Amino acid sequence: MPRRRLTAYRDRVRASLEDAFSEELPPHDVATSFSVGVFVSALPNLGIALVLFVALAYAFERVSKLALFASIVVMNPPVKWAIYAASFWLGSQILGPVEGASVSELSLSLGPEVLVRLLVGNVIIAVVVAVVGYGLALRLIRELRRRDIDVVDHIAEPFSD
Repeated sequence: MPRRRLTAYRDRVRASLEDAFSEELPPHDVATSFSVGVFVSALPNLGIALVLFVALAYAFERVSKLALFASIVVMNPPVKWAIYAASFWLGSQILGPVEGASVSELSLSLGPEVLVRLLVGNVIIAVVVAVVGYGLALRLIRELRRRDIDVVDHIAEPFSD
Protein backbone atom coordinates (compact mmCIF):
# COMPACT_ATOMS: atom_id res chain seq x y z
CA MET A 1 0.00 0.00 0.00
CA PRO A 2 2.66 2.63 0.90
CA ARG A 3 4.65 1.72 -2.23
CA ARG A 4 1.57 2.17 -4.41
CA ARG A 5 0.89 5.56 -2.80
CA LEU A 6 4.49 6.62 -3.32
CA THR A 7 4.35 5.54 -6.97
CA ALA A 8 1.09 7.45 -7.49
CA TYR A 9 2.60 10.54 -5.85
CA ARG A 10 5.73 10.26 -8.02
CA ASP A 11 3.56 9.97 -11.14
CA ARG A 12 1.54 13.08 -10.15
CA VAL A 13 4.73 15.07 -9.50
CA ARG A 14 6.18 13.93 -12.82
CA ALA A 15 2.97 14.92 -14.67
CA SER A 16 3.02 18.33 -12.99
CA LEU A 17 6.66 18.84 -13.92
CA GLU A 18 5.95 17.80 -17.50
CA ASP A 19 3.07 20.28 -17.69
CA ALA A 20 5.20 23.07 -16.26
CA PHE A 21 8.22 22.36 -18.47
CA SER A 22 6.10 21.84 -21.57
CA GLU A 23 4.82 25.40 -21.48
CA GLU A 24 5.33 26.45 -25.05
CA LEU A 25 6.02 30.05 -24.17
CA PRO A 26 8.69 32.01 -26.02
CA PRO A 27 11.98 32.33 -24.11
CA HIS A 28 11.32 36.06 -23.64
CA ASP A 29 8.03 35.36 -21.81
CA VAL A 30 9.62 32.76 -19.53
CA ALA A 31 12.57 35.06 -18.76
CA THR A 32 10.21 37.98 -18.13
CA SER A 33 8.15 35.83 -15.75
CA PHE A 34 11.30 34.87 -13.86
CA SER A 35 12.47 38.48 -13.78
CA VAL A 36 9.13 39.74 -12.42
CA GLY A 37 9.17 36.94 -9.85
CA VAL A 38 12.68 37.82 -8.71
CA PHE A 39 11.79 41.52 -8.51
CA VAL A 40 8.67 40.90 -6.41
CA SER A 41 10.41 38.28 -4.24
CA ALA A 42 13.33 40.61 -3.54
CA LEU A 43 11.03 43.31 -2.16
CA PRO A 44 9.84 43.16 1.45
CA ASN A 45 6.40 41.75 0.61
CA LEU A 46 5.50 40.04 3.89
CA GLY A 47 4.67 36.78 2.15
CA ILE A 48 2.09 38.07 -0.32
CA ALA A 49 4.38 37.31 -3.28
CA LEU A 50 3.02 33.76 -3.56
CA VAL A 51 -0.57 35.04 -3.65
CA LEU A 52 0.43 37.60 -6.28
CA PHE A 53 2.13 34.90 -8.36
CA VAL A 54 -0.99 32.72 -8.29
CA ALA A 55 -3.08 35.71 -9.40
CA LEU A 56 -0.62 36.55 -12.21
CA ALA A 57 -0.55 32.95 -13.44
CA TYR A 58 -4.34 32.82 -13.40
CA ALA A 59 -4.85 36.21 -15.08
CA PHE A 60 -2.25 36.01 -17.85
CA GLU A 61 -1.68 32.99 -20.07
CA ARG A 62 1.78 34.24 -21.11
CA VAL A 63 3.10 33.98 -17.54
CA SER A 64 5.32 30.99 -16.87
CA LYS A 65 4.25 29.30 -13.65
CA LEU A 66 7.52 27.41 -13.49
CA ALA A 67 9.57 30.59 -13.81
CA LEU A 68 7.58 32.26 -11.03
CA PHE A 69 8.10 29.23 -8.79
CA ALA A 70 11.82 29.20 -9.62
CA SER A 71 12.10 32.82 -8.52
CA ILE A 72 10.71 31.89 -5.11
CA VAL A 73 13.30 29.14 -4.80
CA VAL A 74 16.09 31.56 -5.73
CA MET A 75 14.90 34.17 -3.24
CA ASN A 76 14.99 31.89 -0.20
CA PRO A 77 15.14 33.36 3.34
CA PRO A 78 18.95 33.49 3.70
CA VAL A 79 19.21 35.29 0.36
CA LYS A 80 16.45 37.72 1.34
CA TRP A 81 18.19 38.60 4.62
CA ALA A 82 21.38 39.33 2.69
CA ILE A 83 19.37 41.50 0.29
CA TYR A 84 17.78 43.38 3.19
CA ALA A 85 21.18 44.04 4.76
CA ALA A 86 22.60 45.21 1.43
CA SER A 87 19.46 47.30 0.85
CA PHE A 88 19.84 49.16 4.13
CA TRP A 89 23.54 49.71 3.46
CA LEU A 90 22.83 51.03 -0.05
CA GLY A 91 19.98 53.22 1.17
CA SER A 92 22.26 54.63 3.87
CA GLN A 93 24.95 55.34 1.28
CA ILE A 94 22.43 57.27 -0.82
CA LEU A 95 20.47 59.05 1.94
CA GLY A 96 23.09 59.15 4.68
CA PRO A 97 23.26 57.25 7.97
CA VAL A 98 20.45 57.15 10.51
CA GLU A 99 21.23 59.60 13.31
CA GLY A 100 22.05 57.91 16.61
CA ALA A 101 21.77 54.33 15.36
CA SER A 102 24.46 51.69 15.40
CA VAL A 103 24.33 48.44 13.47
CA SER A 104 23.99 46.45 16.71
CA GLU A 105 20.81 48.27 17.75
CA LEU A 106 19.26 48.67 14.31
CA SER A 107 15.56 47.83 14.07
CA LEU A 108 12.41 49.13 12.45
CA SER A 109 11.46 50.61 15.83
CA LEU A 110 13.87 53.44 14.98
CA GLY A 111 11.19 54.70 12.65
CA PRO A 112 10.77 55.97 9.16
CA GLU A 113 14.46 56.79 8.70
CA VAL A 114 15.36 53.11 8.73
CA LEU A 115 12.36 52.07 6.64
CA VAL A 116 13.02 54.67 3.93
CA ARG A 117 16.67 53.63 3.63
CA LEU A 118 15.69 49.98 3.48
CA LEU A 119 13.07 50.57 0.78
CA VAL A 120 15.24 52.87 -1.38
CA GLY A 121 18.10 50.37 -1.34
CA ASN A 122 15.73 47.45 -1.80
CA VAL A 123 14.03 48.83 -4.91
CA ILE A 124 17.42 49.53 -6.51
CA ILE A 125 18.73 46.05 -5.68
CA ALA A 126 15.46 44.41 -6.81
CA VAL A 127 15.70 46.16 -10.20
CA VAL A 128 19.34 45.11 -10.65
CA VAL A 129 18.63 41.50 -9.62
CA ALA A 130 15.59 41.38 -11.93
CA VAL A 131 17.58 42.64 -14.92
CA VAL A 132 20.41 40.17 -14.26
CA GLY A 133 17.86 37.40 -13.66
CA TYR A 134 16.17 38.14 -16.98
CA GLY A 135 19.45 37.87 -18.86
CA LEU A 136 20.49 34.65 -17.15
CA ALA A 137 17.06 33.04 -17.53
CA LEU A 138 16.83 33.99 -21.21
CA ARG A 139 20.26 32.54 -21.91
CA LEU A 140 19.49 29.32 -19.98
CA ILE A 141 16.13 28.79 -21.68
CA ARG A 142 17.54 29.36 -25.15
CA GLU A 143 20.38 26.95 -24.45
CA LEU A 144 18.03 24.26 -23.08
CA ARG A 145 15.81 24.56 -26.13
CA ARG A 146 18.75 24.64 -28.53
CA ARG A 147 20.07 21.41 -27.08
CA ASP A 148 16.52 20.01 -26.88
CA ILE A 149 17.11 18.93 -23.29
CA ASP A 150 14.11 17.32 -21.62
CA VAL A 151 14.52 18.66 -18.09
CA VAL A 152 11.74 16.49 -16.68
CA ASP A 153 13.55 13.27 -17.58
CA HIS A 154 16.74 14.53 -15.90
CA ILE A 155 14.88 15.54 -12.74
CA ALA A 156 12.69 12.43 -12.49
CA GLU A 157 15.41 9.94 -13.47
CA PRO A 158 16.92 9.47 -9.97
CA PHE A 159 13.44 8.75 -8.56
CA SER A 160 12.48 6.13 -11.14
CA ASP A 161 12.27 2.47 -10.21
